Amino acid sequence: MEKLSVDTAVGTYGNTKPLKDGTITSERLSLNHIEVLPVISIFRRMVRGLEFDVSEMALSTYLCARAHGKPITAIPVFVVRGFQHRAIVYNTRSGIKTPKDLEGRRVGVRGYTVTTGVWVRGFLQTTYGVDLDKVTWVRSADEHVAEYVAPSNVVMADGDGDLVRMLLSGEIDAAIGLPAVDSPDVIPLFPDAREAAIANYKATDVYPINHTVVVKDELLAANPWLAEELFSVFKASKETYLPSLSGGGQLDAPDQAMAQMQSVVGDDPLPFGVAANRKTLETFIQFTAEQNIIPQKVNVEDVFAAGTLDLT
Repeated sequence: MEKLSVDTAVGTYGNTKPLKDGTITSERLSLNHIEVLPVISIFRRMVRGLEFDVSEMALSTYLCARAHGKPITAIPVFVVRGFQHRAIVYNTRSGIKTPKDLEGRRVGVRGYTVTTGVWVRGFLQTTYGVDLDKVTWVRSADEHVAEYVAPSNVVMADGDGDLVRMLLSGEIDAAIGLPAVDSPDVIPLFPDAREAAIANYKATDVYPINHTVVVKDELLAANPWLAEELFSVFKASKETYLPSLSGGGQLDAPDQAMAQMQSVVGDDPLPFGVAANRKTLETFIQFTAEQNIIPQKVNVEDVFAAGTLDLT
């Protein structure tokens, strides 16, 4: 049987490397891996130009793209995830002391629809009582989905849009998703972010997802078996990777982070499938609706390929 040739664009992580280096193969698929850096540029190229057959995509970008009729559908494969409380920092000269103090302030974000920002805002609202409508969200770039129209309290940064410079100068009071800032004036909003995130996870059973995998609808329609086969090879790749986390070898920083997650969420720090992630997915969809990333809530079953809903 001739294999279906598929162009894929996904980042190289511990859980995807066995698939990308050929350790994991498929009898039905020939995967042509296209290297794209930075990874976030994959999302824009996919939603704006459908450049790939299969691609990695930030979860919020996918939901927003789907709400705007982009002909792509996700499979419940989640290649990047982790706790998010560490992502928000603030300038101590702003007078901020608690999360509620963000109300009335200007908070920088790369884009309003960025997944990390959605998660952080959701936790600020649900756990710490922050009124998100009372915050001015200052974005440094446009959104991946060109058709998206942001709420009125989302503004574009002036000038060069350098959020680090703006935070240091006081043009913004806090920011989400910045690289490390070398200044004693910039500190995490949550001093022990990991413990805060673990407490939230234990209280809610919500383990944040960042990136999923999407497929062109025309390919799924022409090949009804494709979604299940893709799920299978991504799962096999992950299962090849997981033993290395406890194998006694030297781990790089991302793998160390995954190994540390095992002590919190269990042996598989990257669970796939709808069933294992339903609470997290429902919570995130709720956040995206409340933050006007999507116009209304959608059912989890409606955003993943039908043939993958029962896969684990």
